Amino acid sequence: MELLIGRVVKTHGIKGEVAVEVHTDQPEVRFAVGSKLRGTQTGKEIELTVATARPHKGRLLLSFEEVPDRTAAEGLRGLKFFAAPLERGEDADPDEFYDHELIGLNVRLDGEEIGQVTGVMHTPGRQILEVEYDGREVLVPFVSDIVPEVDLEKGFLSITPPEGLLNV
Repeated sequence: MELLIGRVVKTHGIKGEVAVEVHTDQPEVRFAVGSKLRGTQTGKEIELTVATARPHKGRLLLSFEEVPDRTAAEGLRGLKFFAAPLERGEDADPDEFYDHELIGLNVRLDGEEIGQVTGVMHTPGRQILEVEYDGREVLVPFVSDIVPEVDLEKGFLSITPPEGLLNV
């Protein structure tokens, strides 16, 4: 399984940089200078080598060794980057999770399955779980008061939402 880690949204400046919308929780690893990125665009695969990377207004500005100028960078608009999931190390924090570990987990409320995690949003303050519940999407803050238990081996997480959260 490969995961979407980023998407080129536009060019930036005249030197061939592109603005990338990041879809990974470890951009410093995935988009490190010298990294080879595999992307797809309108059915064709492209491999690019990161020459520079820097944060800019909530996105990453990247330049590539194979892209000499803005004209060449324009052709990358819409390019999606994919990579294999990172492995959890032995020293990993047991209270931190990769998005791909959370997506697909069943959601339990008072021991009863009520839905499934369909996505993870990254906001400046915290992560928010997108949960399919009762035929619609509900946003659940991923904080220990509301999500006290995550069991990856058994494939579920438990929630204790404040009154009204599931009705929004």
